[in-house]
Amino acid sequence: MRALIAAATGLVLAFALVLTVSALGTPPGRTSPKPLLTTVPAHP
Repeated sequence: MRALIAAATGLVLAFALVLTVSALGTPPGRTSPKPLLTTVPAHP
């Protein structure tokens, strides 16, 4: 019975965490205008 209560409590806490993160939304910010390097530079 304790395991069932612990599992239910964990499920409720995980669901509350997901709802909290969803309510906060995405953080403000923007992406970098510089492109990422996708190739390795040649070695001298």
